[in-house]
Amino acid sequence: MATSEPVVVSWKKEGLLLEGVTSHGRLDMASGQDESGQGATPMELLAVALAGCTSMDVISILKKMRQPLEGLRVEVHGEKADEHPKRFVSLEVVYHLKGALDEKKVQRAIELSETKYCSVEATLRPAVSISSRYVLEG
Repeated sequence: MATSEPVVVSWKKEGLLLEGVTSHGRLDMASGQDESGQGATPMELLAVALAGCTSMDVISILKKMRQPLEGLRVEVHGEKADEHPKRFVSLEVVYHLKGALDEKKVQRAIELSETKYCSVEATLRPAVSISSRYVLEG
């Protein structure tokens, strides 16, 4: 079993503004109620992690399938519980793909990401209902 590199989060002593540092970079995060308006919320970062993970998979798989992918945008829409903890109860992943792509190969690339390769989705799926759809744009 592999061990992940640690991440460190430090309070910047300005409201609820935090700085996260990983072995690959840094980012700011804040509470949705933080008056500074700086940084993404932790829940937004969770959605970004899911979108980023599956995007990397789909791009890589379509390249291996020799598909002429010209662009990819992934949106994650979340529904949160009303009561604390206001966790995601469902997520919808919407893939917007551009290029003269074979639709069956797009479907297969997304399926492989969702069921085999995306570690973020594999982590979330036992606790959160995740659905997806795609839009081919040209």
